[in-house]
Amino acid sequence: MMASMTKADIFYEAMRTRDARFDGKFFVAVKTTGIYCRPICPAKPKRENVEFFASPHEAEKAGYRPCLRCRPESAPRSPAWIGKSAVVQRAVKVLNSRDSLEFDEDQFAGLFGVSARHLRRLFVEEIGKTPKQLQIENRLNLARKLIVETPMPITEIAFAAGFDSIRRFNDAFKERFKKAPRDIRRNKTEKGEGLKITLSYRPPFDFEGLMKSYFNHRMGNLEWFEAGKMHRVVSLGNQVGQVSISNLAEKSALLVEINFPDTSQVHAIISRVRNLFDLDSDPVIVANCLETNKELKSILKKFPGIRLPSGWDPFETAIATILGQLVSVERGRALVHDLIELAGSDSGFKVDGRAVKLFPTPQEIVSADLTTLKTTGMRKQTLVAFSQAVYANEISLDPTQDVDEFLKKIQKVKGIGLWTAQYMALKVLRHTDTFPASDLILARALELHPEAALEKLSPWRGYAAALLWRNYTGQLKKIPANRKKKK
Repeated sequence: MMASMTKADIFYEAMRTRDARFDGKFFVAVKTTGIYCRPICPAKPKRENVEFFASPHEAEKAGYRPCLRCRPESAPRSPAWIGKSAVVQRAVKVLNSRDSLEFDEDQFAGLFGVSARHLRRLFVEEIGKTPKQLQIENRLNLARKLIVETPMPITEIAFAAGFDSIRRFNDAFKERFKKAPRDIRRNKTEKGEGLKITLSYRPPFDFEGLMKSYFNHRMGNLEWFEAGKMHRVVSLGNQVGQVSISNLAEKSALLVEINFPDTSQVHAIISRVRNLFDLDSDPVIVANCLETNKELKSILKKFPGIRLPSGWDPFETAIATILGQLVSVERGRALVHDLIELAGSDSGFKVDGRAVKLFPTPQEIVSADLTTLKTTGMRKQTLVAFSQAVYANEISLDPTQDVDEFLKKIQKVKGIGLWTAQYMALKVLRHTDTFPASDLILARALELHPEAALEKLSPWRGYAAALLWRNYTGQLKKIPANRKKKK
């Protein structure tokens, strides 16, 4: 029976059963109401009254408006949303992951080596919206989330969403959602300390694996963990606050608690959490690829929903990578802690009675006296040279850059070799196809899982690395000779 089902039939069945694995992969438009929904929406329209779209943009282009109940803008993002050509795909990913809400069309197009006019044409052809229209849409989506989920005053929300005029915000909001902001806030939210926001993901989701990775690589006193919750002191725009992240498994969402003095940074904080927990990953697509390798398939059964670990801040992660060269995870973590205490500035926060220092900036590392840092002289030189290069914009940590060029450029810094470069590409740039084969744990794992087989896993070799780390960290010391396999 399943063999005779059409794609629309499969979509309707997924909608009928509210299968969260399909959330964000398609959208259901109801002809009788003019509204489009997520497949997990409680609404149950009849089959003859619906049609399906691959993205919110397609549904809105066809004249449908977003559902107020399931809020399609809150769905995990999907590759189907981001166009067909490589330049549009890269551009949309940048728009969706930018910390800043400021936007200049010429500068933005320049990131991809094309003119603003050419990029606008490609966007309209493939998505039906210009980059600027899509950026404004993202700002309005943020505003709606804050209106529905938080007690923030609407005026404050307008500014947090990047609008400098309340009138312009109200007009844009009405045009997008067909209702005024005050009419969207139907449920009263309790006022308290900070904001609470949910971020959806597609199950399965190996939240425990990410938490274990971040606990093992925690950044000094900036990060601490308790009972399934990660806490982080954050510094953005010369302000300091705190973020806490926990898992609402029954809702397939993360709960993000934000206590930050500047609400204009809420967008940046949400963007970083999305990246930190790899929320837009599609575990089904990744699993379909990894499961072509029988040995990885058996490991994936133990850890379904593997995600790609990274870090809160690219520069922090890069510096931690350098300090982690040729030492244990525990020693690398201790060196990061010592560097923060040596060169970082006071955050004004205290955790368990201890003052928390911020991670040092590139300038602070360059000017710091690293004499007492208990690592090699060569590594100290590398820290300074790398920080100088980042500060001078000679090295970029932008995830949209060409990874091969990044690998070449980063290895020109004395003291940075292939392992460090690949590790940075994976965890700093979040490049899904990087596999640091010379990593100690991965190298030992490859004695069981031939690298030749892993080459077939492109473009998800980064997830293969994450899966092997998840399985073997802390247990794979040395493989007995009788268990080794030939490459």
